[in-house]
Amino acid sequence: MSSDITALVKKYIETWNILDADQRRAAIDALFTEDVEYVDNNVQIEGRAALDDYIAQTQKELAGAVFSLAGEVSSHHDLARFTWHVGPADGQPIAIGYDFAAVENGQVRRLYGFFS
Repeated sequence: MSSDITALVKKYIETWNILDADQRRAAIDALFTEDVEYVDNNVQIEGRAALDDYIAQTQKELAGAVFSLAGEVSSHHDLARFTWHVGPADGQPIAIGYDFAAVENGQVRRLYGFFS
């Protein structure tokens, strides 16, 4: 299960870098349950459409920034913990985050993010 969750987390991080709206929405539909709950320092949202809107808004605010996985994914049962960075592709991160995800039937059902 841990390799499946690691692959899911990697696809999740990649989703934040998809600028094409149709491709991003297809990735979100594949990765998240229809009723996904997403919470971070800025928002508390539910549903794929709301998550897609939030990612698109964040991409505009951080134009040119790239999200990347920072280290190994720690997982057990249907839970994952991981760290990510966002910033210029060739520079230092402008933000670091720590996320916790709950997976249900191979899709992310809940995701909780913390920024440092």
